[in-house]
Amino acid sequence: MSQTHFGFETVDERDKARRVRAVFDSVAPRYDLMNDLMSAGLHRWWKAYTVMVANPQPGQRVLDIAGGTGDLDLAIAPNVQPGGLVVHTDINETMLREGRDRLLDRGWALPTVVCDAERLPFVDGAFDLVTVAFGLRNMTHKELALREMYRVLRVGGKLLVLEFSKVAPPLQKAYDWYSFHVLPRLGRWVAGDEASYRYLAESIRMHPDQETLRRMMHDAGFGHVDVHNLTAGVVALHVGIKT
Repeated sequence: MSQTHFGFETVDERDKARRVRAVFDSVAPRYDLMNDLMSAGLHRWWKAYTVMVANPQPGQRVLDIAGGTGDLDLAIAPNVQPGGLVVHTDINETMLREGRDRLLDRGWALPTVVCDAERLPFVDGAFDLVTVAFGLRNMTHKELALREMYRVLRVGGKLLVLEFSKVAPPLQKAYDWYSFHVLPRLGRWVAGDEASYRYLAESIRMHPDQETLRRMMHDAGFGHVDVHNLTAGVVALHVGIKT
């Protein structure tokens, strides 16, 4: 029986997806508000930077994995028109519904699909761009998910992985204090859920650092991988090209 991590806890692989799903079922209604509070709004800049680097063009086909409440979809969709397509996906139905409703409220009826990034229901080479923002660290088999992202990209296509990463050493103590003392309290006061935000802090520490993730993307097949450290490494954007 294989085991993996759920935050700092060791769990059966088969149980991780269920527990991650429960986290996002709980936080979905307050997800956007909590993102603004816990990042002091910086998540909006990180995502805007990701879209700038992605440089979506009219007619392109884009797959957003772990799209949640649809921030990237809303930013990218206008740029691929006319003739383009953005597919909004997430493994968590509750988050996906929040995102679908938000997209519809903004006038975008995008294809919305509940799917597992480790088993994507799309043909080889179907997309010009694949994006995943703050979702990779929650996947049980990251290497399998990365291979699937590689598979569904066309040759020359681009994968953009925006994720929490390893902060610069001078900031480590302050960042740890904020993560383990402030974030859970914010979660309790605003979302009524301290445990999910403690999991968030723990999951960040268990996620591969910048260079490890770069190697994982190379191992998945990406011939060229750039790493952009944002906010002193609190977040990193990995950009892989399918050569």
